[in-house]
Amino acid sequence: MQQSPSSPQSHSVSASALDSAAQLSNLQQTYTVIPRVRPETPLLDSISVPSDLNNFTTAQLITLADELRLFLLYSAGQSGGHFGANLGVVELTIALHYLLDAPKDQIVWDVGHQAYAHKVLTGRRDQIGTIRSKDGLTAFPERAESAYDTFGVGHSSTSISAGLGMSLALRYQGLTQTVACIIGDGAMTGGMAFEAMNDAVQQDADLLVILNDNDMSISCSIGGFSRHLAMLWESGYQVDISDTGEPILCRRPDMQTFDRRKRHKEMRDVPQLEDNLFKAIGFTYFGPFDGHDIPELLRVLSIAKQLKGPVLIHIYTTKGKGFAPAELDPVGYHAISKLPVEVQTDTKSKTTEASKETAKPALKYSQVFGQFLCDKAVTDDKLLAITPAMEEGSGMIDFARRFPERFFDVAIAEQHAVTLAAGMATQGVKPIVAIYSTFLQRGYDQLIHDVALQDLDVMFAIDRAGLVGEDGATHAGVFDLAFLRCVPNMLIAAPKDENECYHLLNTCYEYQGCTAVRYPRGTGTGAVITQPAQTYNVGEAVVESILGKDTASKKLALLAFGTTVATAQQAAQNLISEDVSADCQVQVVNMRWVKPLDSALLETLLAQGVTHIATLEEHVIMGGAGSAVNEYLLNESPAFKRQHPTICNIGIPDRFIAHGSPAEQLADCGLDVEGVVKQLKQLLS
Repeated sequence: MQQSPSSPQSHSVSASALDSAAQLSNLQQTYTVIPRVRPETPLLDSISVPSDLNNFTTAQLITLADELRLFLLYSAGQSGGHFGANLGVVELTIALHYLLDAPKDQIVWDVGHQAYAHKVLTGRRDQIGTIRSKDGLTAFPERAESAYDTFGVGHSSTSISAGLGMSLALRYQGLTQTVACIIGDGAMTGGMAFEAMNDAVQQDADLLVILNDNDMSISCSIGGFSRHLAMLWESGYQVDISDTGEPILCRRPDMQTFDRRKRHKEMRDVPQLEDNLFKAIGFTYFGPFDGHDIPELLRVLSIAKQLKGPVLIHIYTTKGKGFAPAELDPVGYHAISKLPVEVQTDTKSKTTEASKETAKPALKYSQVFGQFLCDKAVTDDKLLAITPAMEEGSGMIDFARRFPERFFDVAIAEQHAVTLAAGMATQGVKPIVAIYSTFLQRGYDQLIHDVALQDLDVMFAIDRAGLVGEDGATHAGVFDLAFLRCVPNMLIAAPKDENECYHLLNTCYEYQGCTAVRYPRGTGTGAVITQPAQTYNVGEAVVESILGKDTASKKLALLAFGTTVATAQQAAQNLISEDVSADCQVQVVNMRWVKPLDSALLETLLAQGVTHIATLEEHVIMGGAGSAVNEYLLNESPAFKRQHPTICNIGIPDRFIAHGSPAEQLADCGLDVEGVVKQLKQLLS
């Protein structure tokens, strides 16, 4: 295998230095408490840019790993956010920035859950406490934030494709920078990663892929690929890298730190490492290596980055490394909330706190879905449920435990999830695809061609619809109505609260055809779910309230979709109460269905003399529910052509909404009560 010369800024690591430092590698700290006071981190504080690492010894890099991990614990306690994945890549991040000349060399992170350490080492240490806050750092790499963030991410399995694109563009321009892609074993299950690896071999691209294998995505990794990685690990062998970059098959060094469990109960015969999947498709494979051993990482990566062609380095890490509770519960510590403020409480305040604890909290919408799923499965044995690696987030833990033979986690493979459901539906069962709105975008072609075009009986439970607060633009589900309602054979429901969500789920389940129920992230209004499950009339809206004088000259129909109904109710009350003598009447309508619309009710409103119509939705205005109302009125309504009421669409403007608290995001879009009232006043004026 040929080698390319090292860049002038890159490091080579001597064997003697590594040998002496290796003795220190076992001295890394494990913490049990998230510090509330900023820890002392003298080495970390000396780093303004990654090139400041140039003068560090290997022993200092090991100490730096402890400082960085402790600092990440502290900052996560202050801001909340992704947790376990960041702790697991501390040593890898240090090694990469030590060996590569970023941002000239390109470091490409997959998903971005694990990029906090990268942000800290690239000049954003003092801003890391602002992460996920309005006007603060983003939760994921973002090109506009830093030159060191080479590619914006938030969805998984993109790094190898993006890195390959960078490598080919650099080659075309005659440039020789290193491109290193870091991808987890969970993200590697996404088909896009395999498409990119296939093309990298075809292009004979110079590409360094680092597979960070921690047996986890958000949940435990599953499937044949995970089993393959497990067999490589449990073989007891590794493909080491020689000083000249040649593969050497040898027994793996003792790594008892990681030998904590068998990753799969049923193990087939261990394959020959030289015949592993990556080598079979044309990558040069080395590994698995201890991803927390800095001297080992430096040795391996310093050679691997010089090799020509597509190279994959397989490292094994622990999610939550260095924080004992996270190592024991990597799922629970995938992300954390900021630590609560410590306050002194007297007896009275303690009593108040106790009363709060006894109050029944509102359900999350994902819990409502989980409850419906279990309730329906008891009475209907045709129900099957599918998720693309979002068992916990979609509220399916109880269902998976109670009905394991009817639960299908397909890993991070949204396209496959949709077509899998289509295939199931051809055999007389009723599949439900539980999927986040932002992830359904990845399965759009399959939804059109494999489900809707064939008019198959598949239901989509679309979680995280609307704005999602601190996760920001990458995870916002604000496009689903636009891309769903234009598809023939689709029904789309938008519940106003938990109770209506439960019954709309039941309604769409009972409907024979392609349906979708969209609901937001987080908790509802506290509405009690009534039993038994009801079946609503498809396409029928509900007038929630009529406020103001019946003789008013201005009559406003406020058409609210989904959870904006509560906002519409409050906005209407404020609008009327601000001026009791106002010559205005407001009817608040819970539209309930985006497709089909309740055209009969719209005609009734027009017949009643409505002079103004406003639509309200937590979705982009372009192509959304308001657009559906406009299209009906302009193209199909006989009464509208005679009366021509004034129309206003209220929703998310034509821009990506930056991260912040849910309240801040709504205010930014004019979708809080104050913003809606302001826009309604403008409409009525």
